[in-house]
Amino acid sequence: MFAESVDLLAAAEDLEEYWSPKVVARVNDQYVKVAKLRGHLVWHNHEQEDELFYVLRGNLTIEYEGGRAIHLKTRSIHVVPKGILHNPIAQEDCWIALIETEQQSTPETSILRSQKRSSSN
Repeated sequence: MFAESVDLLAAAEDLEEYWSPKVVARVNDQYVKVAKLRGHLVWHNHEQEDELFYVLRGNLTIEYEGGRAIHLKTRSIHVVPKGILHNPIAQEDCWIALIETEQQSTPETSILRSQKRSSSN
């Protein structure tokens, strides 16, 4: 069960690991997550769903194939369409909220984090 009210900034501040989203609420079949980001993840896509990024604090760049990049500042949102290859990058600490469907949840992000760690060793 989730709290009746969630302070997204406080929830993000409590996180200790980067690139490890935490579910803080559920709306129908959607999870609301918070995460701390620094550096980059890996190029990836989500075949079955769009991905919404809401920047709570800091700046985030979403790179796309072909050199296109979207620069997001605090209180900005951006939706990555399903099936589109993208790479989120945070040069400095960035706190975000994500909205993802229940079946397309954290395991994929965990796999990507593991791949990132393996490739950086």
